[in-house]
Amino acid sequence: MIHALSDVQSKNIGADTLVWQFSIILKDAVVGERCNINCNVFIENDVVIGDDVTIKPGVQIWDGISIGNKVMIGPNVTFTNDRIPISKNKDYKNEKTIINDSVSIGANSTILCGIEIGAKTLIGAGSVLTKNTLPYTVWYGNPAKHQGYITEDSVLLDLNLKDRKTGEEYYLEEFKPVKK
Repeated sequence: MIHALSDVQSKNIGADTLVWQFSIILKDAVVGERCNINCNVFIENDVVIGDDVTIKPGVQIWDGISIGNKVMIGPNVTFTNDRIPISKNKDYKNEKTIINDSVSIGANSTILCGIEIGAKTLIGAGSVLTKNTLPYTVWYGNPAKHQGYITEDSVLLDLNLKDRKTGEEYYLEEFKPVKK
């Protein structure tokens, strides 16, 4: 479903994707299947979005951003695509940002350009992420710092790989936390 009050110029919108009112998707953008593009979202041309992605209101996805499958982008998340933004800069350099599968980015976070967010990473609300993350890690703060780990089942672990609620211990197997 594409809402009549949205402006979707792209023909590359996957099946069963919802685009709500007042959203704009430019002609060269690619959006996967079963996505939920909420109201007031802007998606530029050089953007690829995977399947089963949710983008909440007030988000702009700029040129050079690649988003994997099953990603959650909270309301008013801000992405950048130029580390030295100068108006009418003829030497503008668009930096690529890669968001891997199953990443969750909390509301009002800022994601600087030129970084890669590892699969299943959790970015806490209001964070400012300035560097690459490894998969299955938890980051929050300004600037965001590595604060723990997250399992495939979304159990939060501390930096010592212990369940924050039960105290159960985990170990890393190819970056993925596994219960001992």
